Amino acid sequence: MAHWRETSKPARFFKVDARAGIFVIFTLVHFRVWTVAMTLMIMVLFWFLEMRGMSLVAAFRALRAWIIGDHRPALGRFKVRAKIDFQRRPD
Repeated sequence: MAHWRETSKPARFFKVDARAGIFVIFTLVHFRVWTVAMTLMIMVLFWFLEMRGMSLVAAFRALRAWIIGDHRPALGRFKVRAKIDFQRRPD
């Protein structure tokens, strides 16, 4: 039985992230050339991300940050109130 310290480590399936197991099961159920190729590509992608020191969740977070950019407003556009000049006096 694993020690409690090991519970935060990601699950592995032949040195690949266990999330790839979903595609392996799909390949075993629907065994075609394209499903085998898709599973191999996904496993290579997971391996590549792991070599870069990223999990799948971290890779999606990095992709989102790359697409959106550095600007993170505190309020959304629909919550920002219009500016009012109270010092202006109508003539």
